[in-house]
Amino acid sequence: MLGWEFPPFISGGLGTACYGLTKAMDQLGMKVTFVLPKMVESKYATHVKLLTPNSHMSESSFVTHELKNVKFHTLDSTLQPYSTPETYQRQIEEILRQKRLLFGNNSILSSKSLSSSDYSHDMYTEVHRYAAMAAELAMYEEFDIVHAHDWMTYPAGIAVAALSRKPLVIHVHSTEFDRSGEHVNQMIYDIERLGMERADKIIAVSHFTRNIVISRYGISGDKVEVVYNGVERNGNWTNLSDTGIKKEEQIVLFLGRITMQKGPEYFLLAAKKVLEVMSNVKFVMAGSGDLIHKSIEMAAQLGIGHKVLFTGFLRGEDVQKIYKMADLYVMPSVSEPFGIAPLEALDHDVPVIISKQSGVSEVLMHALKVDFWDVNEIANKIIAVLKYPPLQMTLRSHGNFEVRKLRWIDSATKCAKIYEETLAPAGV
Repeated sequence: MLGWEFPPFISGGLGTACYGLTKAMDQLGMKVTFVLPKMVESKYATHVKLLTPNSHMSESSFVTHELKNVKFHTLDSTLQPYSTPETYQRQIEEILRQKRLLFGNNSILSSKSLSSSDYSHDMYTEVHRYAAMAAELAMYEEFDIVHAHDWMTYPAGIAVAALSRKPLVIHVHSTEFDRSGEHVNQMIYDIERLGMERADKIIAVSHFTRNIVISRYGISGDKVEVVYNGVERNGNWTNLSDTGIKKEEQIVLFLGRITMQKGPEYFLLAAKKVLEVMSNVKFVMAGSGDLIHKSIEMAAQLGIGHKVLFTGFLRGEDVQKIYKMADLYVMPSVSEPFGIAPLEALDHDVPVIISKQSGVSEVLMHALKVDFWDVNEIANKIIAVLKYPPLQMTLRSHGNFEVRKLRWIDSATKCAKIYEETLAPAGV
């Protein structure tokens, strides 16, 4: 299995999905070797206790106390989730700047520290360097099938499958059309399409995503299966009193990456309309992203800056705290392949409003649904939930019941069935 991040403490939904899926596979007795682009700092681990890795030249290996059948390999790569060629370039430039400050004019140390073997200066080259390292690693592993998560790992999946002559399954958690709208990055689109064409089977996280794979990438529908995400239930919730924050206002929460895909501007425009009717409401935007500064400026320009709190990226217990504080969760995503955050909100007894342009709207019947662009409707539904406790209670109780049926063990079982169907023609 090739993925960007694990466990869910770095960037967003992909890490959460990889954690939930592999944990369920572990419970089913499936043996998984999970390959990551780079070692993550154990101090950020929220769900899995990492054992000390055995470090080698460019690869580290570790196992966890929790997942007995899952083995991890990390490769020395600068790839990271939700990156773009532009953000990757800025990251590399920052690494270069830091290392120049560290080594100064010492040309020998500087040249060693800035070796091109450590990383590449453009994302395209790095994606393929990562693929070559993954293929080399796979030569020493035993496995029946290759499972690659999202575009950055597709070239690695293709390389490993070709070298091992094992079937390739790719998992589409998001497409370039979700992230960039109609202004797609051609390089990323080409990598996605090649991965889809080379794959023996494609797993899409929703019918919403499946339709994009078929219509935008020209893939046969026979090849694409839908496996919904689940939610990781956690009973160790934090009481509101533990946060040190007194709740005098009703809180409407936006939690996710603050990027074009997630529709932060529609959240703020709706907030403006709500505050024209209700004064005892505060809007919390939890997350980080390329539109964070623009969103802060927009809140100020709308005259609601004092009513909007930007928390930055939250991890672990802080996420649970913010859910427990919230009266309502709103996801106005422009194009959301699935959307795990609404499930987490419902799991914390928080009613949700979600965009119709999302995969999770296919599985949640007791959630209020809106078109992401209809700011008036978003505002009206926020006001309705906050003003009418019976509506809030109904959404909360029915939604929580619904989310209990979305289990990762079911997702893992469906993946296992897809594996078996894929392996059957090869006689494995």
